[in-house]
Amino acid sequence: LQCGITLSYLLWAVSSNFAIFVIARFVGGLSKGNISLAMAIITDVSNSKSRGKGMALVGIAFSLGFIVGPMIGAIFSKYSDKSSPDWFWLPATFAMCLALADILFLGVFLQETLPKKKRAKKVLISLSRALEYINPTSLFKFDAVKNLSTKDLESLKRLGFIYFVYLFIYSGLEFTVTFLMYHKFGFTSIDQAKVFLTTGIVMALLQGSVVRRLPERLTKKSAVLGLYLIVPSFIVVGLAQTASTLYLGMILFAISTAFVVTCMTTLTSKYGNFDQKGTVLGIFRSLGALARALGPIVASMAFWSIGSSFTYIIGGICLLYPSLLLQFTVLS
Repeated sequence: LQCGITLSYLLWAVSSNFAIFVIARFVGGLSKGNISLAMAIITDVSNSKSRGKGMALVGIAFSLGFIVGPMIGAIFSKYSDKSSPDWFWLPATFAMCLALADILFLGVFLQETLPKKKRAKKVLISLSRALEYINPTSLFKFDAVKNLSTKDLESLKRLGFIYFVYLFIYSGLEFTVTFLMYHKFGFTSIDQAKVFLTTGIVMALLQGSVVRRLPERLTKKSAVLGLYLIVPSFIVVGLAQTASTLYLGMILFAISTAFVVTCMTTLTSKYGNFDQKGTVLGIFRSLGALARALGPIVASMAFWSIGSSFTYIIGGICLLYPSLLLQFTVLS
């Protein structure tokens, strides 16, 4: 998977037209199963009590990326010679070098975590069921997960649906934040990087100090709290007329984000046999990827047709739905 990501950056670096760039993004998208794999590895090496801490580490990594990534992008944007037709070569090569370093690190330090006796017997059998991993209907039903009790399967399906609805709305509004900052507030790339730096710091601090220490009994309550908190955050962003109000909304956004995905992933990871944890989390992440593919399209259409304020207010109110669903769902 990491080799695929490296290849996608290489294609981006040498892309001479938009078609090759799209192919690069396609290859990169196909290779993004590494996050699900990382979560499956954490599940392998943790138990029910320590799993939340492990999942929080993934969240911390994302938060650090939120801090460092936008700043690096802003630097490339500011100092690159955009008059050159291949100005993007340098950031693409930089990203490729990071991916290569990741491959080297994994090759040296990462050992197999799933015991042989608990691994899938035949890879071909798993590949033959590939349709179950890409068919949206099968994803929502978790068809690829076998030998679950009826109650466990229903809980898993409910968690997957809630996660999809949440990320569908959330990712769409998150995607259009850069439009909002540029068109409404006139933020430059550096200004936007400062906003993402602030949110990244808040998320990293919370995930490092609070989320990773949450006891198992508080995981669901924390996820519900985070879901409810995202509602006012987007409403504040939509109503913001000053930069300080925008920052307030984005800080609320960061607090919510620090809890929701990590806690919901922890809730999901307890389902399935030991050798099916990767499948469970893979389907869960696939539902998130589907939401992230569709959400920005809908939100962008709304942003440019009815305006930013209505888009964020309506989106924030709609996020009450997954919040209420999770609160009143009784998990097995």
